[in-house]
Amino acid sequence: MNRLYRSLPAVDKVLQLLGADPELMDAPRALLRDGVNAFLDALRRDIAEERITDPAELSLDALAPRLKDFLRGFCAPSLRRVVNATGVVVHTNLGRSLLAESAVAAVAEAARRYSNLEFDLATGERGSRYTHVVRLLANLTGAEDALVVNNNAAAVLLVLETLAKGREVVVSRGELVEIGGSFRIPEVMARSGAILREVGATNRTHLRDYEQAVNESTAALLKVHTSNYRIIGFTSAPSAPELRNLADRHGVPFLEDLGSGNLHDFSGQIPGWEPTARQALEQGAHICTFSGDKLLGGPQAGIIVGERRFIEPLRQNPLNRALRIDKLTLAGLEATLRLYLDPERAVREVPTLRMMLASADELQRRASNLARALRKTLDDRAVISVERGFSRVGGGAFPESDLATSLVAVRPKALDPEGLRARLLQSDPPLIGRIDQDAFLLDPRTLDPKEHALVVRLLDLALA
Repeated sequence: MNRLYRSLPAVDKVLQLLGADPELMDAPRALLRDGVNAFLDALRRDIAEERITDPAELSLDALAPRLKDFLRGFCAPSLRRVVNATGVVVHTNLGRSLLAESAVAAVAEAARRYSNLEFDLATGERGSRYTHVVRLLANLTGAEDALVVNNNAAAVLLVLETLAKGREVVVSRGELVEIGGSFRIPEVMARSGAILREVGATNRTHLRDYEQAVNESTAALLKVHTSNYRIIGFTSAPSAPELRNLADRHGVPFLEDLGSGNLHDFSGQIPGWEPTARQALEQGAHICTFSGDKLLGGPQAGIIVGERRFIEPLRQNPLNRALRIDKLTLAGLEATLRLYLDPERAVREVPTLRMMLASADELQRRASNLARALRKTLDDRAVISVERGFSRVGGGAFPESDLATSLVAVRPKALDPEGLRARLLQSDPPLIGRIDQDAFLLDPRTLDPKEHALVVRLLDLALA
């Protein structure tokens, strides 16, 4: 065993070997050294546990292929591209919405060059970063004013801290939701300093419940999107116009957290209903908050729209500086909003809308093309079929709505689907699908047709 330990190559000799590898020569030397040490530590464990017994296995020539493969993974960035074949369009764990090409270009330009982020070109004086999107949001939602922070949780926090700190906010018990990442409305309210006044029952809340709760300590009425769940059956809730009327009678704002939020009206296109920000304001909300990176299809942001008398205090709140968006987010959001000025163009160019609204015929065609390519390459290593299935919108939107799709089912002959999934998680880039009915499923809804060749190559390698 001591002879085996002495046969391990020196770190400097290994680094000298790697210096000529084109795939690793750009990696920081400190990172390479850490990787080499980690690899050698693994070899020492193999020796100690007698998995390595021949010194010939420890020569540089013998180790080189494994070593380089290990280091490519070790030195790769932690945040990496993955291929989404799950069919979940707004996949929270995979980065949510993809940006439109024009938004990607805007982000790159903002990153590459100086910009008038907070510079007024008309006066040559300091300006406000929010002016770049306020007019667009007002145009698209009908709001008097707008403000953007770094996500919707921050938007809710800022609104409550500004307008209701130390006072009561009335919310229906059935809307006290928890969404991904343990984000809970009651806890956000507590952090803001607002006092929760819950009313009604889980399934039924009446206007009289709100009326009986309103008192001299009431700061606002709040309506919350229930995100990933719905209460169905014996239910009741007051309408937005009724809540607005009650709020006006008592001189307090009616706030609505739309959650995912959207600017495109999906009525008649997707089962279920998600109000647009414009509709929410028209139905009575003084202020609406919603996300930028879900149904909207933009970068992560928390968008606040509504009446100027309520928005302006938010802008002046010192907390706003801690929650503000950066120039890259602002550039991506402005470019995305500009697409919505032409609704037909938005459907064509905003990836989230394009994927959600893809037709059954188009998805069938894509699935058939992908299946044909897989059969040709994989030959007899797997059974490939096209089957009916469903996709999901994701992001807490349309939780009851299944989007009909055509799935490519891969059933390996020498490997179970879970084993194939494990191999594909380690591929470059990782291919993420789902498993059902003893098959690894690929949904063309979330695959760009340009990725089909890549998918074929990754499956070919995984089943080699």
